[in-house]
Amino acid sequence: MSQVLDAPPPAAAAATPAEHDVAALAARHGLTVSGARPSLPEYVRQLWARRHFIGAFSTAKLTAQYSQAKLGQVWQVMTPLLNAAVYYFIFGMLMNTSRGVEDFVPFLVTGVFVWTFTQSSIMAGTRAISGNLGLVRALHFPRAALPVSFCLQQLQQLLFSMAALVVILLAFGVPPGPSWLLAVPALVLQFVFNAGVALVMARVGAKIPDMAQLMPFLLRTWMYASGVMFSIHHMTGPDSDLPSWVGPLLQVNPAVVYIDLMRFALIDSFGGDMLPSHVWAMALGWALVAGIGGFIYFWKAEETYGRG
Repeated sequence: MSQVLDAPPPAAAAATPAEHDVAALAARHGLTVSGARPSLPEYVRQLWARRHFIGAFSTAKLTAQYSQAKLGQVWQVMTPLLNAAVYYFIFGMLMNTSRGVEDFVPFLVTGVFVWTFTQSSIMAGTRAISGNLGLVRALHFPRAALPVSFCLQQLQQLLFSMAALVVILLAFGVPPGPSWLLAVPALVLQFVFNAGVALVMARVGAKIPDMAQLMPFLLRTWMYASGVMFSIHHMTGPDSDLPSWVGPLLQVNPAVVYIDLMRFALIDSFGGDMLPSHVWAMALGWALVAGIGGFIYFWKAEETYGRG
């Protein structure tokens, strides 16, 4: 009896030759673990191969967004216009932030439209995975396609709104000029920045669903620091009572950079002296940091989306 009790436990079973044969067979035929994260170059290739899906998905989402409303796609233009009207009444008339700002209505509407593009892209990105779990679990595709397609949807919506913005600019005596062409590179850089932040928030939102409830408060705070309804140039000027470090800090805010670039491109009275120095370099830098960094950050968790 003691011999039985004192006997050492049996040695752990080593991997059998059959298991080694199966692994070798899978490797020989290029089989990989289902749902495993591909390499970064391969991931980019897969995403590019599905570019038509991204475009079609974003267009379908944009069309369906107002399908239940009687005015339909008119709300694509009406929503930012109504927001601009509310901000004009509160900030332009009641709080008098229009003081010293030439062409305040074009100034305000441009800021609202450009900010709405960033805000909507980030909010849509936050819900991109957590709000589409059925699609994520049913089909195999690069998950980055979802936040990118939502940002593309918001870009399409902004382009509809830009038609109304042009009418407003002309109605308030702002003539078209060659500088309007600068709006194109500014929007491209802003789209890359928005997509990068949306990718970051898509991963965070997939892990922490409550983030979608917190984001409106964070974005509203960001908006108030981005000069949407007032001129940062005037507020932080020589006669300002604010600390000296506030002006430079506000001017490197990426939302301020892209809003000011659009105002500089479209509004004659918004001159280069109102822009921070090296503004195009900052716009490019923010786009590269957010775009590349956000893409890599999202890709690193590719195999976890839709699980758990």
